[in-house]
Amino acid sequence: MKTYNDQTKIAEHYNLISPYYHSLWGEHLHHGYWVTGKETKEEAQLALTKHLVDVADIKSGSKILDVGCGFGASSIYLAKNYKAETTGITISSVQVEMAQKAAAQANANSKFLLMDAEAMMFDEKFDVIWSIESISHYKSKENFFKRAVELLKPGGAVTVIDWFKKENLPLGQTNKYITPIEKGMLVELQTMQDYISILKANGLTISKIENLNEHTAKTWDISLDIIKDKAFWRLALENGSEFINFLKAFRAMKNGFSSGNFVYGLIVATKI
Repeated sequence: MKTYNDQTKIAEHYNLISPYYHSLWGEHLHHGYWVTGKETKEEAQLALTKHLVDVADIKSGSKILDVGCGFGASSIYLAKNYKAETTGITISSVQVEMAQKAAAQANANSKFLLMDAEAMMFDEKFDVIWSIESISHYKSKENFFKRAVELLKPGGAVTVIDWFKKENLPLGQTNKYITPIEKGMLVELQTMQDYISILKANGLTISKIENLNEHTAKTWDISLDIIKDKAFWRLALENGSEFINFLKAFRAMKNGFSSGNFVYGLIVATKI
């Protein structure tokens, strides 16, 4: 089966798109979480971070590894509001630079490193391994979770929000709803149960599972409006078919949500 989550292409993609995406979507490179439906996209994005903090019961002063940190906004928020010591990693050199500048401006206790999440190298251990919308990019989720658990202190938690596919999807539904997302977004979608099984196999206890679709689907209504910006399409024409597939995948994401075949899920697992 063909996969699209090639690490080199992912790094190139985010190095190219990050400044444009930041200018149009904001400091958080993830979905929004709507409660009333009236929130701005910025309020909704921050609400998603706050929701994971609340569900995972993040303690003040925690040492947190933010895996796939994007522009660094979650790390900076945790450092400023929870006195956390945060370290963010990403394979995009452009994102590292953007995150470092943002942390300096915020005077946050956050550092950002260029590092492969599937080969994390730290001498220290963490209270929390935090990841929002990153793991679906990885070739080996098993390698990532194994290393994440090794880096976790006893009593610590792996806190994940990620993209998934519905359980037991027929091939026709997979080809119609999931493959266009994988192709355009450079991901390989597993089920929530796949992640849960890997976490349990590594000795963790699952403390929270949540399907967030109802609160996050509005993201793609807004995103489809955003990509009407001609700058995106000019960029696509300059950078070829993969970028065009990325923009086309915005519609695929909305269809995935509408059909229920795409799942936007939260998992918290604890190391006893």
